Amino acid sequence: MDFDAIVVGSGISGGWVAKELCERGLKTLMIERGPNVEHRTDYLDFAPPWEVPNRGQVPEDEKAEHYAIQSTCHAFNSASKKWWVRDSDHPYTTPPDRPYAWIRGYHLGGRSITWGRQTYRLSDYDFGANKLDGNGIDWPIRYEDLSPWYDRVERFAGISGSAEGLEQLPDGQFLPPMELNCVEQSFKEKIEASHPTRRVTVGRCAHLTEPTQEHISLGRGPCQLRSVCDRGCGYGAYFSTLSATLPAARKTGNLTVVTDAIVERLDYDHAKRRVSAVRVIDAKTRQGRSYQARVIFLCASTIGTAQILLSSRSEYFPNGLANSSDAVGRYLMDHVVGIGAKGTHPGFLDRYYYGRRPTGFYLPRYINVTEKDGVDFVRGFAFQGYSGRSTWDRARTEAGVGAELKQRLRSPGRWEMQLIGFGEMLPRAENRVTLDAKRTDQWGIPLVHLDCTHGENERRLAERANRDAAAMLAAAGFENVESNGAIRPPGQSVHEMGTARMGRDPATSVLNRYNQAHDVANLFVTDGSCMVSTGTANPSLTYMALSARAANHAADLLSSSEI
Repeated sequence: MDFDAIVVGSGISGGWVAKELCERGLKTLMIERGPNVEHRTDYLDFAPPWEVPNRGQVPEDEKAEHYAIQSTCHAFNSASKKWWVRDSDHPYTTPPDRPYAWIRGYHLGGRSITWGRQTYRLSDYDFGANKLDGNGIDWPIRYEDLSPWYDRVERFAGISGSAEGLEQLPDGQFLPPMELNCVEQSFKEKIEASHPTRRVTVGRCAHLTEPTQEHISLGRGPCQLRSVCDRGCGYGAYFSTLSATLPAARKTGNLTVVTDAIVERLDYDHAKRRVSAVRVIDAKTRQGRSYQARVIFLCASTIGTAQILLSSRSEYFPNGLANSSDAVGRYLMDHVVGIGAKGTHPGFLDRYYYGRRPTGFYLPRYINVTEKDGVDFVRGFAFQGYSGRSTWDRARTEAGVGAELKQRLRSPGRWEMQLIGFGEMLPRAENRVTLDAKRTDQWGIPLVHLDCTHGENERRLAERANRDAAAMLAAAGFENVESNGAIRPPGQSVHEMGTARMGRDPATSVLNRYNQAHDVANLFVTDGSCMVSTGTANPSLTYMALSARAANHAADLLSSSEI
């Protein structure tokens, strides 16, 4: 064996697995398909505004030719463009009438550099939802199984937030919270007075407000309230693989990192019921090679992991590795987005705020939790929101020229607020990842084919979210209130989940309660593909907790020679 463990992928999940395995003394190889990134050196977060091309805008013809899909992400701009793939270089297929936005970045650190950093625990409302309403299979774990691992990853990552005592939004190990601005505080007071079962809190985010000694020892410092996080953070103030888990893993001396290595497939040894090798293609030379280890972790992202498993066909797994259940690639999910409302506030014109806070506010799920009457759908939605004065948008959109326009823009404008809904998507077998039967990518690997749509439950949920958001803004004194339109196609929230789900029964699931493949003893999967349902909260914190838990379980099995 070349290594004790191999981790495929270097994003949030892969970084956590590598850290935990290395700290358990295992010689670990991390394989990343994209190029190397040097923390701090390769970021543009210190570039002054006049050095950012086109004030952050990317030319329309360039977007249309190379970034039509990636540019739909809110974090895509001329300063962060390097973190997103060129669609023209990395194609995939969808049915003509069922688009899916696969937003991704191939480089060391993956989307841990560009994620929204919103960090919320799932609760037993989420872990028990499938069993309660009969959609999908039951999660093989409950909140109490993951709670100590949430504690562990929150302390290490550094999560700023406020304890609220809500069953549907469990509290955690928080650094001091950031503050709501005056309009958000007014909104909070009015909504909680008129709707006592709804709660508004500052967004829980993976930013250091008061670094601990452990954070400082890794070279991390406090958040500077610059909100240019999509470029990378030289202060290490927000959690990423490059700022936190990778330095911790490297300190052990047990980590080897290989970049520009595209995983083609996993080889399977049927006699030993285990993965025998990871085959890769060098992205630069196109030469193939393979690596061996006692345990393999796939953390290549929900769709990327499904692609690897489906490509790893053999005599014993003709439909893809670890796929005796036919669940690999199925149950693709994403949060329902494009819903909510916006408005302007006539007051508080003598007030402003300090800095550019890198988080908004959060209104956790209440539908089918504390409010159940008159609801014609299952599950629910939560709202993320923000409020500010409209200088930035006015400078880009208001008509005018010369001194008159400049004078008008000296005023910061009225206060605006947006409520952005995140709804739950039900698991359905027909929403799936398959491999294109005819087309391959530039390395000869079959292209991914994505077929995923929203159902009637998602549409009803979206309609209610739009109505509730508009009603809350109006009740809080906002004017010019507009509900958002129809839900966006799946993929837009960049929260893809499913495709290798956990479960108790090997006949209906791919992984057991420790993220270990039912069919293959030394294979683990801890990225979003393991999720059994989406909940309404951002999933990254749950990926971290599941990854830390699974890595330590695998280390225990290795030490006892069970795998």
